[in-house]
Amino acid sequence: MTGISGTRAAVDRITVLLVEDDEGDAVLVEALLDEVGADIDLLRARTLREARPLVPKVDCVLLDLGLPDTTGLDGLTRLLAEHSPAAIIVLTGLTDERQGERAVAAGAEDYLVKGQVDGQALVRGIRYAVGRKHVEETQRQLRDEQLHAAEKTRLERGLLPSPILHGQGLGLEVRYQPGGSRMLLGGDFYDAVRTPDGTLQVIVGDVCGHGPDEAALGVFLRIAWRALVLADQEPSRVLRTLHEILEHERHQPGLFTTACMVTISPDRRWARIYLAGHPEPMLLVGDRVEELPRDRAGLPLGVLPDSTWSGLDVPLPPGWSLLLYTDGLVEGRVAGDTERLGSDRLIELIGRITRTRPDWASHPAGLLDELITQVKELNGGELDDDMAALLISDQG
Repeated sequence: MTGISGTRAAVDRITVLLVEDDEGDAVLVEALLDEVGADIDLLRARTLREARPLVPKVDCVLLDLGLPDTTGLDGLTRLLAEHSPAAIIVLTGLTDERQGERAVAAGAEDYLVKGQVDGQALVRGIRYAVGRKHVEETQRQLRDEQLHAAEKTRLERGLLPSPILHGQGLGLEVRYQPGGSRMLLGGDFYDAVRTPDGTLQVIVGDVCGHGPDEAALGVFLRIAWRALVLADQEPSRVLRTLHEILEHERHQPGLFTTACMVTISPDRRWARIYLAGHPEPMLLVGDRVEELPRDRAGLPLGVLPDSTWSGLDVPLPPGWSLLLYTDGLVEGRVAGDTERLGSDRLIELIGRITRTRPDWASHPAGLLDELITQVKELNGGELDDDMAALLISDQG
């Protein structure tokens, strides 16, 4: 018998943990397995406390219900709460068969009555229990993936809009990613609407915080923004209305939202930029990259009740592109540096990409993908914060 310090066997063998305080019963189990030459590695624990750290290392647990530190089904319940993929078989005495049935109803794979099984029956019971547990675990993972996919689809329908773009001469590439490895919900939002006269209105925003409440608020603000733009509201008044909506709809006092709103003229020769505590857009022309001025930047939405915002007019040279983004793109770490990426190094990064890809203006999606890939590589993996990036291009 392997001691409790033993390691897990090769993948073609079954590792079993016997949790039994009675030495005679433990020796009997070992003898039954040896008798049939079972392809099983056996670990031993005498209490539930000893067993718990070993459970994740094994395929099956043979659990005696009469341990010194458990009562009734308490030990089984505590092991099931560990969410381990190990199958659990309960060992009962001749007078406790009803207890075995209750254990199966509570989540054990099976129960065996001590003294009523030979070596072959014991091995067969272990293998069947492990097989059933594997099937259950596979089905659970499949259900989780299906729920994950369904939730992601619902999120994308509500959080990620279909931009309204009429006419020719403008291109729009968008990338959105909630922060974290499995998060589906984020507080970043964006939208774009081209009105019948050819004016393009764009917004990108960031609700502070993470999770479903922030995501719902972001969706709410984005839909309100679209309705106001389609109603032909003046842009500064649009921001003021979003500010008032946020004050009434936020789920906690003090929650704020940053936003960048851009109006591009029908002839695509100038842009009016409104900043509410948000990073300024970047202007890309050839291999030249520059941040646009913050001369008239205002406070984030939801900070002060009497806040106002005014726009800054910026001329757009032929062949321009505008990059709008949320701060998740620049708050990633850089290996070997205590500072975050920041906008200055983002400009350097974009410049290197445009210099090595002189035809990037013809393939703006490739530029955006390469930029995000390199930002993640510098961060050493997925970004922790939500990230939205929009690249608007003059294609006239």
